Amino acid sequence: MKSEKEKMLAGELYLASDPLLMAERLKARELLHRFNHSRPAESQLRLNLLSDLLGKIGKNFWIEPPFFCDYGYNISCGDDVFFNFNCVVLDVTPVKIGHRVLIGPNVQFYAATHPMDHKVRGTLLESGKGIIIEDDVWIGGGAILCPGVKIGARSVIGAGAVVTKDIPPDTFAGGIPCATIKKLK
Repeated sequence: MKSEKEKMLAGELYLASDPLLMAERLKARELLHRFNHSRPAESQLRLNLLSDLLGKIGKNFWIEPPFFCDYGYNISCGDDVFFNFNCVVLDVTPVKIGHRVLIGPNVQFYAATHPMDHKVRGTLLESGKGIIIEDDVWIGGGAILCPGVKIGARSVIGAGAVVTKDIPPDTFAGGIPCATIKKLK
């Protein structure tokens, strides 16, 4: 029988109240508290805390605090990735961010989701769908990325967009819901 963590990572229904998952979220919150309350001049401490928190970070990686996530270990980032202030990543399943990705302030990554059926939702089961951001993407401030979306390489997501479906490569997209505005090539 699968553990609640194994179900979570597989994108299946799981109970977030599982003691192991609760302990892992607490560990992430402790690291985030230290990161978010570090002094601006403590850049090496910040990088060390992020290395302890996140699954993978590439070279020239930076996050401006405050930053929030559920577990951290499900977040992997390539080289030259920048998160601006106040971003949230609900990483119950993998959130993969490619190389040379710019993430504006207040961007939200929602890999976590809940059942649409109220009876199932009432059991407190939840699930997740991974998010993929390919190389050379820019996500404008205040954008929301919904569970399971993929942003294609070299695309730009306009500020305030709510991304509910995949965005193809080389696309400028925006709005609510997010839709193609124009091709970039």
